[in-house]
Amino acid sequence: MSAPSATPVPPARLLLELLTGAGQTLSFCESLTAGLAAATFAGVPGASTVLRGGLVTYATELKIELAGVPREVVDKRGVVSPECAAAMATGARDRCSSDWALSLTGVAGPDSQDGHPVGEVWIGLAGPGGRVESIAAFSSREQVRLAELARRSPLEGRQRIRETAVHRCFEILIDRLTGTFESR
Repeated sequence: MSAPSATPVPPARLLLELLTGAGQTLSFCESLTAGLAAATFAGVPGASTVLRGGLVTYATELKIELAGVPREVVDKRGVVSPECAAAMATGARDRCSSDWALSLTGVAGPDSQDGHPVGEVWIGLAGPGGRVESIAAFSSREQVRLAELARRSPLEGRQRIRETAVHRCFEILIDRLTGTFESR
């Protein structure tokens, strides 16, 4: 007889536990998820001990005005880019005075945007000591699968892209905090 398997801890709860244990804080800057990451994290009891706040910068000009994304980044690289994601995360970390910040920018569909395909999502991460990086939320295979879903069922596809991106951003920060990051 095998032992019962342990129920996995949801990523938002695990992230809260790790940040609490480290005495660190978190903020968000969101575009395509429009506050979903912050709301998901805030749904975990005790989130107020580490959650500083967030910026919803759905409109391009708000990425510049609120998050401090340099206009040159928007003009040269676009808002769906690793550079924009990194700048959004840095802006959230600095403006919310947090140790860590996560940002999400991309295309939820059902149509492409400025030459970027549905499912292209960038996650920015800004941490202590000036650490800044950006990571593609999905592998090429995942992106194609999500884009197909968005074409077949626009509402379901958009929501799946947004929810999966939120889940992935939590996983990325968990990986950084535990030192278990693996390239996707």
